[in-house]
Amino acid sequence: MSATILSIEVAVFTTVAKTAVDSHGHRHPSGAHEVHEALLTITDTDGAAGRVLGQPDHVRESVLDRYLRPALLGQDPFARERLWAALARRQRGAGGSLTDRALGLADCALWDLAGRRLGLPVWKLLGGARERISAYGSTMCGDEIPGGLATPDDFAAFARALVDRGYRAVKLHTWMPPIPRAPSVDRDIEACAAVRDAVGPGVDLMLDAYHWYSRTEALRLGRALQELDYYWFEEPMDEASIASYRWLADRLEIPVIGPETSGGKNFTRAEWASTGACDILRTGVTDVGGITPAVRTLHLAEAFNMDCEVHGNGSANLALAGSCLNYRWYERGLLHPHVDFDEPPPHLHTIVDAMDDDGFVTLPPQPGLGDDFDLDYIKAHTIASW
Repeated sequence: MSATILSIEVAVFTTVAKTAVDSHGHRHPSGAHEVHEALLTITDTDGAAGRVLGQPDHVRESVLDRYLRPALLGQDPFARERLWAALARRQRGAGGSLTDRALGLADCALWDLAGRRLGLPVWKLLGGARERISAYGSTMCGDEIPGGLATPDDFAAFARALVDRGYRAVKLHTWMPPIPRAPSVDRDIEACAAVRDAVGPGVDLMLDAYHWYSRTEALRLGRALQELDYYWFEEPMDEASIASYRWLADRLEIPVIGPETSGGKNFTRAEWASTGACDILRTGVTDVGGITPAVRTLHLAEAFNMDCEVHGNGSANLALAGSCLNYRWYERGLLHPHVDFDEPPPHLHTIVDAMDDDGFVTLPPQPGLGDDFDLDYIKAHTIASW
């Protein structure tokens, strides 16, 4: 008899962070402070375990008891497509309690379990399309920190430093509320021009703009980016309006990328691709509910002869690079002059996405997703479990 899922557990533990989010959810540097993380572990009857980190709110005790355990316990852990569908169907009656983030964490843990049980990295299970991928440096949002990202010149100097570090592409996140005087199309253009001047013509540049610009503001900013030879234009408007993005993409030569925050998993991405609302499709394990639907989105884009870029970093998004060849850039960040991205937090021995001097991240060789957890630290700092 094949192994079945025996237990689903969460350990909430304290660790140390050196960044924090503002009132609008944008991350900035901060002093070292204690935060809570959650480790979701799914174990089968043979003792194989899949583990993934998440936020405690996404895997609350009630979420495990009402949704994850009833759908997964006693099931074949290798039946990921069936189990993902079973969980996704439970979302309809969940009143928002079962989020795509929770669905994605369970799915990623099952992929990690499969890789560990088979002795293979997940990226090889996904197809082994490549062993390394180019990274782009993705900045934090603009701020008011001296020597940080407070001015266009700050962005220019930091972009130059990122190129000197080995990055061959840089994405800017400019000023957004609650920063005073944000948003500003003129200031965005000034920063984008300063960065282009600083790095020269041989570096690909992208902009992730303020998410609630109007159509006309987005069009003016996009046309300026065209003149500066930027590689893509990301999320300048609320993504709930697909028609607005189709309107924008029809009027710009610079590729428009999306969606990032729209719900609907891979199904919404199909609408964006088929209606011409974007030129580059967007997915990610936290955006669409796990590795399983993210792979669907990547291959959907491939069928439309489109690139599909993955939103965010981390082991699961890095593993997606092994599934296809139309995922061009790994998003490494968020980066800031005052933050050492390469320093692992206390609950990890090493980071999964170390980058070489040529700007490439090598996909991890170890079984599973490749996260190098310090399980002793996590156990010693666990404050709650269920």
